[in-house]
Amino acid sequence: MESLQTPFMVALLVAYVLAFMFYFITFIYAKVALKNTAKLLIVLAFVLNTGLLVIRGLLISGLPLRNLFEFGLFFIWAITLVFLFIEYKFDLSVSALFVLPIVILLLLFLVNLDVTVRPAMPALRSKWLIIHVLTAVLAYGAFAISFALSVMYLVKDWLGGENSPNRLASIMPRLELLDELSYKVIFLGMPALTIMLVTGAVWAEYSWGRYWSWDPKETWALVTWFVYSAYLHIRLRGWKGKKAAIISIVGFMAVIFTFLGVSYLLPGIHSYA
Repeated sequence: MESLQTPFMVALLVAYVLAFMFYFITFIYAKVALKNTAKLLIVLAFVLNTGLLVIRGLLISGLPLRNLFEFGLFFIWAITLVFLFIEYKFDLSVSALFVLPIVILLLLFLVNLDVTVRPAMPALRSKWLIIHVLTAVLAYGAFAISFALSVMYLVKDWLGGENSPNRLASIMPRLELLDELSYKVIFLGMPALTIMLVTGAVWAEYSWGRYWSWDPKETWALVTWFVYSAYLHIRLRGWKGKKAAIISIVGFMAVIFTFLGVSYLLPGIHSYA
């Protein structure tokens, strides 16, 4: 069954790339007839992603949340899940032009990782693993969508806003809607991020005898929490639009650094993750 992982990864990458191409043609060249095909490809990609997670879970006899590869698969799964919800609820298919490049880049990173199944490290054999890492996945997935919405906001504003004659600007939602949705997604992601930090501290005390050790991944997860807390704070003070979008983008940069940058540049006791 381990040999199935590679063809699933290839099929997953092809599905996401094709979905992006169909969405691109749909919106940039006004080929609306291709929109349903693009949607089906996204659903297919989500099913393939789920299938790969199931295969990985069977191989390790548990939830695949133990390393960068497994977390990355769940990260992409969560991004797609939130996108499908946003697209269904608000008819925001055009956001695929900004969401799918994130997914494709993450997949290109994952295909270069070692997918060999190895025994879990002792620290990962804990009941806290599931809730700690799953809440991180859900929070990061939400923040990725908020990032895409914020980029859309800045692009549309740069192109001239609501009355712009530019084709891309005209097909994007209203600035007010993009701003509001970005806020709502972050608002939903913050409780998950908070639970991740709290359960991580409890797990650390159980595994290493201390709640906090200022490990690089711990520290950057806390930095990420502070950035998004600042975002919510300034929203309550009435800051919207460009300022909020920029902070949302900074927050997601902190997410990516916590996920990837720390693992390669600042190794610590979380280096296995």
